[in-house]
Amino acid sequence: MTNPYQASPPPQPPPFTPGAPQRRGNNKFVVFLVLALVVGGAYGASKVLGADKGKSSTSASASASPSAKPTAKDPGSPESSSDTSSAWKVGDCGGPDASKGADAYKRTGCSDSGASFKAIDIKEASILPGSIQCPAGTDVMIEVSISYNGGKSSGIPTNTVCGRNLSNEHPGDAGAGGGQLVKGDCVTSQAKEVPCGGSGALKVLGLVKTKEECPSGTTDPIRLTISVGRPYDVICTDG
Repeated sequence: MTNPYQASPPPQPPPFTPGAPQRRGNNKFVVFLVLALVVGGAYGASKVLGADKGKSSTSASASASPSAKPTAKDPGSPESSSDTSSAWKVGDCGGPDASKGADAYKRTGCSDSGASFKAIDIKEASILPGSIQCPAGTDVMIEVSISYNGGKSSGIPTNTVCGRNLSNEHPGDAGAGGGQLVKGDCVTSQAKEVPCGGSGALKVLGLVKTKEECPSGTTDPIRLTISVGRPYDVICTDG
């Protein structure tokens, strides 16, 4: 017979079932992967910044474009070459720079054997070559520019040097048939500059915007093709 006064034993706790073990190895792999991506990104950024820094360096190098003789469409176009040696001033001399190319120029001493011209004026650079007007007697116009990364191609124009030959040859003199077109020069009926005195040479009496502005004595005004920046559109000739 059971004893009604006997205490019942306490209930047993449920059996312990161990959970699935945590895979700590995967967490370590994820942490390693994140660190690798961070380090790799920082290295890549440093390389890009270093490259950009190298690209931004500036260096001056002399370069020249081929001489451009005046054409029938625009006889006012200057003979143009370029140089990047340094800042020019009136009275400086220059000459060809064979180390930079066939049409390159550099500053030299006026007594140097390589000197070929002297600067008689310095003009501000312009992206419109026809707008630059050098004084009478200019034989050559040198475009001074700055190049980057030591490049030999044309750079950013800064000034234009108006030069006069040191020799006795002065194609820029009025009537000589070269340089920029000026009053006193001669042209053909097709507006091509030629030395005065030749067959078919027409004397230039003025360079104006309209035919109505031509001076007295003009018998054959020549209207030119429109050129942005050029200060005249009509050549007044005596026919």
